[in-house]
Amino acid sequence: MSSSLARDRFTTEVQRPDEAINLALAALYIAQEEYPELDCRAYLQRLDEMADELRDRLPAEAYPLKIIRAINDYLFAAQGFVGNTQDYYNPQNSFLNHVLDRRTGIPITLSLVYLELANRIDFPMAGVGMPGHFLVRPTLAEMAIFVDAFHQGEVMFEEDCRDRIKTMYGAEARMLPHHLEPIGKKPFLARILTNLKVIYLQRQDITQALAAIDRILLLLPNALMERRDRGLIYYREGKLSEAKADLKYYLLNHPDASDSFEIQQVLSQINIALSE
Repeated sequence: MSSSLARDRFTTEVQRPDEAINLALAALYIAQEEYPELDCRAYLQRLDEMADELRDRLPAEAYPLKIIRAINDYLFAAQGFVGNTQDYYNPQNSFLNHVLDRRTGIPITLSLVYLELANRIDFPMAGVGMPGHFLVRPTLAEMAIFVDAFHQGEVMFEEDCRDRIKTMYGAEARMLPHHLEPIGKKPFLARILTNLKVIYLQRQDITQALAAIDRILLLLPNALMERRDRGLIYYREGKLSEAKADLKYYLLNHPDASDSFEIQQVLSQINIALSE
């Protein structure tokens, strides 16, 4: 199967209403673009089988904290899933198939596995895109708790999250209310792709970085920073017409951008080059 077919499947899936998107399947389509022979349905079946095993371990009393403890015992103690602290920036950590095969990943992909199991046992949870980290939380209104799948399912409260942000960003860092709000499936997938984009840019793998940005823009067409970044990459790669279109779009929709002068300078250089 070609990578373009995986992109087509991803596009079809994410064009559904957010609540109808199969999050695991869309994540597998991201991986399938890298691994065209990937059998996505086999990995969905593995998640189903894992959920069946977990269901047999659920407590008789369906208290939320007991259910979370059962998920943790199954996923981290019995199955051995762990945060990949040794090779954090390996792109395999962002591909769901590798996370399931290797039983290791980064916060967002381990959170994805956690969510998929929780939802299959009818314990509704959602992702939380906290700055610099990723958590999951029950969607029950009275449950203001958070679970850190990267750290063996550690249960956290709002104060813990605030402390975590200060640890990462300094004592002056402030947690805003929206930092702990559940995020939708499209932003969830975009965050996976953003991780891949950053990794590929660090590795100077421009083709893969552009592929990640293209899919982010499929999910979030108004993501202006992605449009800017793609335009700058096109410029460096000599694709001047494409660069001009993206950078003009960025300035048109973000005229007060702090980098507007620099982007305008790049556009001037592009115009000169195209007129020669």
